[in-house]
Amino acid sequence: MSDHSQKPWRVHATSPRGPRRAAAVVAVVAAALAAVGTLPAAAESHGSRDAVRKGVERLVAEDQYPAALAATVDRDGRTRNYTAGVGDVRTGAKAPVDGQVRVGSNTKTFTATVVLQLVGEGKIALDTPIEDYLPDLVRGDGIDGHDITVRHLLQHTSGLPNYTEYLTGDDLYGKGRHTYYQPRTLLDMALAHKALFAPGKGWSYSNTNYVLAGLLVEKVTGRPVAEQITKRVIDRIGLRHTYFPGVGDERIREAHPKGYHASKPGAPLDDVTELDPSWGWAAGQMISTPSDLNRFFSALIGGEKLLKPAQLAQMRTTVAVPDDFEPGSGIRFGLGLVSMPLSCGGLSWGHSGGIPGYSTTVAVTDGGRAASAAVTALSPPSGKETDNVRRLVDSALCAK
Repeated sequence: MSDHSQKPWRVHATSPRGPRRAAAVVAVVAAALAAVGTLPAAAESHGSRDAVRKGVERLVAEDQYPAALAATVDRDGRTRNYTAGVGDVRTGAKAPVDGQVRVGSNTKTFTATVVLQLVGEGKIALDTPIEDYLPDLVRGDGIDGHDITVRHLLQHTSGLPNYTEYLTGDDLYGKGRHTYYQPRTLLDMALAHKALFAPGKGWSYSNTNYVLAGLLVEKVTGRPVAEQITKRVIDRIGLRHTYFPGVGDERIREAHPKGYHASKPGAPLDDVTELDPSWGWAAGQMISTPSDLNRFFSALIGGEKLLKPAQLAQMRTTVAVPDDFEPGSGIRFGLGLVSMPLSCGGLSWGHSGGIPGYSTTVAVTDGGRAASAAVTALSPPSGKETDNVRRLVDSALCAK
């Protein structure tokens, strides 16, 4: 990675902080934000709806994201969608309500769910070494598959280097973003480097863990991981706008806001919507919408639709993360799932994801509330370090 200040629990290789946009772009976004149609009429009210409306507006006006989308589910099960900004900075077209976006590391929760389903079926054991399933594959300097368990992979306690640290800016934003990567290529990229620590003796976010989890699913089932995620998760709970892009599929299929990136502060925003997401694979390749993400995480946390109680309990068993990781957030990592204290008390469960052009955060509560937000750049184009996406999600879950 070129900039290690980016949030490492998102699937991405990072870039310099985003620029302040040109005056023309700011004017287009400001005009769209001021337009009556930027928010669905049903969302313009008070309480939690007002908090979310102000949150999406803040993401555009203060952080200068071209567009912000959000979806909420209240304790009575009512869903609302919100938008602010523009879906296309060139034309000024409004951001589509509940549009599709690349969801980056939220893919990890889908992958972990499939692995845990296979645990429930007796086909995988969490504390069995990955060597037993993928013999002679995980080898390197201080790296031995005999010592790394399936749990270590899902929990980010394996010590495996993160292959996205070794992808360049051109790989992600230049001509290289149209390159197709085999999963084994990604794994080899990581295994060329020394282990970060002995398995189980530390914690470090690594996309390599979930490439191996994807290979594990394929080995055990004899089928592609994309097919297994589709069959076992997407189709089972009826996610109509969520999919795992196929080989060579660089476009976003349904209505979507375009995703942007700036090469340096002050540079124009480049449209990076179309890219080959294969470098994310089982760690970050998927596409979804804010409301579909809410449905997935709500179904996961809410009962037996996806996981049996024993496997859900394992998923929700968390470990602490280093003090310098998301300082002050109080987050803890489970198996493909993150817990985070809410400002109003209690915990939320979810994940976050970033990939060139998009950043998303989703969280749900045991009481049935859900909130997700997506923005159309990897980091704030204002150049400021903010937590406004996470703050919006927290506000939606806490507002009365």
